[in-house]
Amino acid sequence: MAADERQEMFAEAEQRLDAYGMNAEFVPVEYGGRFSTLDRLARVMRAVWRRDPCLGLGYGASSFIASVNVWAAGSSEQRTAFAKHLLADRKIASVYHELAHGNDFARAELAAYGMRLNGRKEVVTNAQRADSLVIFARTSPDPGSRSHSQFLVDKADLPQDRMAYLPRFPSMGMRGVQLGGVVFTDCPIPDDAMIGMPGRGIETALRSFQLTRTALPSMIIGVLDTGLRTALRFTTGRRLYGRAAADIPYVRAIVAEAFADLLLCDAFCTVTARTLHRLPGLASVPASLVKYVVSQQLIDAMNRLSSVLGAHFYIRDGDHAIFQKLLRDLAVIGFGHAARVACLATVLPQTPLLAQRSWPAAEQPPDAIFQLGTELPPLPFDALAVSASGRDTLSAVPRSMLDETGLDPELRRLAALFATELRELTSEAGDLRPMETGVGASPEALAIPARLAAVLAASACLGVWRHAEGGFLADPTWVVAALTRLTARIGKGDGHLPAPLTRRLMSELLTRHEDSRGFDLTAGSIAG
Repeated sequence: MAADERQEMFAEAEQRLDAYGMNAEFVPVEYGGRFSTLDRLARVMRAVWRRDPCLGLGYGASSFIASVNVWAAGSSEQRTAFAKHLLADRKIASVYHELAHGNDFARAELAAYGMRLNGRKEVVTNAQRADSLVIFARTSPDPGSRSHSQFLVDKADLPQDRMAYLPRFPSMGMRGVQLGGVVFTDCPIPDDAMIGMPGRGIETALRSFQLTRTALPSMIIGVLDTGLRTALRFTTGRRLYGRAAADIPYVRAIVAEAFADLLLCDAFCTVTARTLHRLPGLASVPASLVKYVVSQQLIDAMNRLSSVLGAHFYIRDGDHAIFQKLLRDLAVIGFGHAARVACLATVLPQTPLLAQRSWPAAEQPPDAIFQLGTELPPLPFDALAVSASGRDTLSAVPRSMLDETGLDPELRRLAALFATELRELTSEAGDLRPMETGVGASPEALAIPARLAAVLAASACLGVWRHAEGGFLADPTWVVAALTRLTARIGKGDGHLPAPLTRRLMSELLTRHEDSRGFDLTAGSIAG
């Protein structure tokens, strides 16, 4: 909190992360690091985000966002050198955004004609304090998707008089993160700096975004964990009308719904992360939609919890001061890195083909993507595809649940509801004309991938529950609660939980809180 008030990164914490070797988490095992699976990486980083989102972004996620482009398209020499830099605790910045164009990378103006940089980038995390840069730049004046490339540049190789830093942009949240910009003026870059083939910058970005759009929301779940923990400390210690605030039905309902939101977000993130390992060619759809669902679900849950804390939610000191910082820091995830509407726009052009080839066929996904903790093959970066080519297996889960015998009646009703939603989407997406799926898509057209996102999130929850080996995850309570919350996203419910579900979730939540265990799917021990 003191570092945030000074608008600085928490220096002592960065030293702790250096001592742990956090950057090794972003380096694949074959290059000497600890990056084995995407779901494990997210859980490790979740511990950082749970304590301080500025650390999560400014220390970790910034380098991760840059690194996946190198793993996805870099040469063997570039990957080896890049791994050495990260393992030496060097920071890497992803130099992508231009305020004039936002997520419309095809219009980015920073140019690298003749291997000389000219132009500017804004809202870059760690632009000034990074040792190396992954730069997205125009390499052809022609319009289209083959006019940009990416470059890996060590700042020590750049003439310092050819680059200048822009002042930090003021921000409500993430105040400790350096969000500045950089200007290049006829700045030469090494001949071997290009990542991958010329003109493939957008393709590389779209492939690598599948990793970041999946992993970052999963990391950020740690923010809601601490938000819930803070709300529980407040409500169990505060008395209103002669009893603990936690005993008031309205308060219990908000807290239980936030817990259900956390579980559904974790299920969707984890299943998507495991899909990237098992079915990398099919992951472009869920990887975009998980960012769309999870970012808003987390923000909404924290906003509702703020009403539980009342006037205490914005107080900047005292026992509960961390909540207002988390709330401010969390606000950026709805648009930072990749805006939610950009995620929908990535999926919309694929929906007509999905409706034709996959949704009526009901091909089932592999069990391994739902079996938490089971081994996964190494992440096949070269197999990531920009499009799923009309293939989708995850959405088939709700329909398959209807064949289960002895299924909880409410769970069967909810599974049928999402199976029906997919049938309706099949018809609506099949009627879309090509001109309706481009950048000028209407809100009605964008609603199709938005509703599909709810179907896939429900599928992930059902799959995790179906393959659980016992304990709380095998109890239908949490999955009924998660699907109930998702009904609001498709306009077939209000998302509010009935009292019996609230009681069961609150019991589990309070038990974990007393035992110092996490509120996510794994319920692991929480230090401190």
